[in-house]
Amino acid sequence: MAKICPELLLQQSSSSPSSSSSPYVTSIRETFTIWMKSLVFHGNGCTVFNSKGEIVFRVDNYQESCRDEVCLMDLKGQVLFSIKREKLRVLGRWNGYGCGGIKGRPLFQVRRNGMFSREDVICNVGCDENVGNNCYKIQQLDKKSSFKVTNTAGQVVAEVKQKKSSKGIGYGDDVLTLEVEPNIDHSLIVALVTICGLIHGKL
Repeated sequence: MAKICPELLLQQSSSSPSSSSSPYVTSIRETFTIWMKSLVFHGNGCTVFNSKGEIVFRVDNYQESCRDEVCLMDLKGQVLFSIKREKLRVLGRWNGYGCGGIKGRPLFQVRRNGMFSREDVICNVGCDENVGNNCYKIQQLDKKSSFKVTNTAGQVVAEVKQKKSSKGIGYGDDVLTLEVEPNIDHSLIVALVTICGLIHGKL
């Protein structure tokens, strides 16, 4: 995969695949398997496989004691997003930057909601030219590892659940299934899954 710098991600959700330059936007629903483990020995992170069993994304955190900054990469190690937590924020706020590193305006921002907000909405996501405007919500489902991402119209654009076998047997809390609807940037959704993993201490 070539190194990319994702553009304004909100625009991609309304673009057709033919007009999008991102290799991570398709016209069909895509299913991924997320293994909440790093491929690096003694490292923390997660590995994302497509429906063919190929690795397409990975997150490696080499500093076990520091989870304030991680990178989402493709298989070749090219950085797609640098994700950094803002310090001195009680509830937590994460900024996502492009492949140029942590500088300039973030491409997206995830703001964790307080305990007195709607119980099922754990985060609001801003990802247009003004990151303070909401474009997605991350809503909790029945378990900490299960959640859905909805747009401003309330439509589900992605959903994460525990992966199960054909007989309905779960593979474990660290093996998840991610389904992404058409015309949604897969790399953005995986970045949001990464932040949820950081929130719940999974990475």
